[in-house]
Amino acid sequence: MAKRRKGRQVNGVLLLDKPHGLSSNHALQTVKRIYFAQKAGHTGALDPLATGMLPICLGEGTKFSQFLLDTDKTYQVTAKLGIRTTTSDAGGEVVSEKPVEVSSEQLATALESFRGTTQQVPSMYSALKYKGQPLYKYAREGIEVPRESRDITVFNLDLLRFEHDEVELNIHVSKGTYIRTIVDDLGELLGCGAHVAHLRRSAVGNYPVDKMMTLPELEALLEQANEDGITPSDVLDPLLLPMSSAVDGMHCVYVDDMSANFLRHGNPVQAYNAPEEGSVQVYIGEDENDADAEFIGVGFINDDGLLAPKRIVVI
Repeated sequence: MAKRRKGRQVNGVLLLDKPHGLSSNHALQTVKRIYFAQKAGHTGALDPLATGMLPICLGEGTKFSQFLLDTDKTYQVTAKLGIRTTTSDAGGEVVSEKPVEVSSEQLATALESFRGTTQQVPSMYSALKYKGQPLYKYAREGIEVPRESRDITVFNLDLLRFEHDEVELNIHVSKGTYIRTIVDDLGELLGCGAHVAHLRRSAVGNYPVDKMMTLPELEALLEQANEDGITPSDVLDPLLLPMSSAVDGMHCVYVDDMSANFLRHGNPVQAYNAPEEGSVQVYIGEDENDADAEFIGVGFINDDGLLAPKRIVVI
């Protein structure tokens, strides 16, 4: 007999404002407990020392977390010049200390080299895996493993503040970009070394910043609901964004109930409003003007020009 999963079926995306000092997994488990959810998953870890937007997918929403991993992100980072560390952030051991003799012109020239599409070698203190193990586990054992450079894009890089040995930046980057590596490379370009002193993720894709919730806010709502005899889901669930928000921007395709049933059973269907290729959002409904259209997942256009299932909601 299959083991019954603990918790309730709740589906959606919570925008968590992750606090400083907490791992993304710890934050995830806390949200899962507060919501008493059967399933939960985050969409790209933030380092314990980092704060900011951490979308957490609940229930069937976990099927779409990968799409958020692939979206671009925006960070505010404070780089401390003159000190280089093992982890390229404030949690590492000091590798070198050098005097900071950097002019505004030198900084501007160095920053320009990061804008646009460049190559980046991932940090050893990242969650990327090598032979099944995260790189940071090798790094903690003092083992250096080969990492391939890869293309990243810095869409915007704005200098917010420069005061002697501190540089504050706003950076909008493509998926897979390591801010700590940018800061470390910046320090090397300036000849003095640098590390991340503070890091905050301010945006993931187009998610609204004003929808973020902190753990204390969630805990307070849960406690108040219990004190007032209100079902916690009545106050917590309205905070969730729809699962479709994880794939916002994809072309939308509308199908009828029969076609939706075929998709749910793994079969491709004809969709007359589909593009020629790529992934699409799939809804049961007439068209974009149908207020009752129901999101059922993500499909893709196969080699036969048919709409095939990729990630389909089962509720």
